Amino acid sequence: SSGINAEWPLRPGSYSISGLNRSYKSTDYPEDKLIPHGLSVCITAPSVFAATADSDLDRHAEIAEILGGKPCRKEDAGAVLADVLRDYLHDLGVPDGLNALGYTDEDIPALVQGALPQKRVLAISPISTEAEPLAEIYANSMKNY
Repeated sequence: SSGINAEWPLRPGSYSISGLNRSYKSTDYPEDKLIPHGLSVCITAPSVFAATADSDLDRHAEIAEILGGKPCRKEDAGAVLADVLRDYLHDLGVPDGLNALGYTDEDIPALVQGALPQKRVLAISPISTEAEPLAEIYANSMKNY
């Protein structure tokens, strides 16, 4: 299997999430306003892996099962993996999506524009690197639970 390259849009998407922060303050850091990199990456992970599933259904199903998901039909791999990731995020106390970080649907165009310049990472994407798929990932990440 070729593996899953979800580097995009996790990483470039995270840059704009952290960089455009207006109000979120992590309780684990002394800075006035900060969205830590790990949080900005994982907050969109369920939507990212749902979007990348068609690039390698077998691998997505395998990873979902490794993470504790039930065996599933190949075509359901993205949804199952996304649900497994949501369960982990919830259990770990990760804020409930981009809304919990202070973002709304009105912020999606700016989030997309902040991610698109990351050409080096975008070039290795298993899905389209146009603005529309990224906007859909942000929209689907507004609320995770």
